[in-house]
Amino acid sequence: KTNMADPKMQKAKLSKTESEEIVQKFQQMRNEQRSLMAKISELEQDLNEHKIVIETLQDVSPDRKCFRMVGGVLVERTVSEVLPALINNRDQLTKVIENLNEKLVSKGKELNEYREKHGIRVKGEDSGSSASAAASSQSAAVPSTSGVLVSSKS
Repeated sequence: KTNMADPKMQKAKLSKTESEEIVQKFQQMRNEQRSLMAKISELEQDLNEHKIVIETLQDVSPDRKCFRMVGGVLVERTVSEVLPALINNRDQLTKVIENLNEKLVSKGKELNEYREKHGIRVKGEDSGSSASAAASSQSAAVPSTSGVLVSSKS
């Protein structure tokens, strides 16, 4: 009797471990997708801050003093020195965000294909996505420092 039961037990365990591996891989893929979304959100906030500072500095005299945070140290510069670096940073941030958005789209397609292939259903998916959207809109509403101060005196 034990000899006949062992192969059945092994087969049941194998299918159970296979299903656990499938679910684990799916969760890993979702975590990667969430990580990409968080990084995109963070970079978009940085990009918005850069745009605000650039708009502010374009209306200011190029010889005016301003302060920029470089590696945790506040450095005194002129607007003419800081503005080109900010514009370059803005352009680079835009490219990185576009690249990450492309990765996010491909990860989403990969995730959906994997889910369809293995017949995975996610419980409470709608409430989770709306909660994360609300959280991201809340964090976007919170102002943060931009790292550049403009002196009111020339």
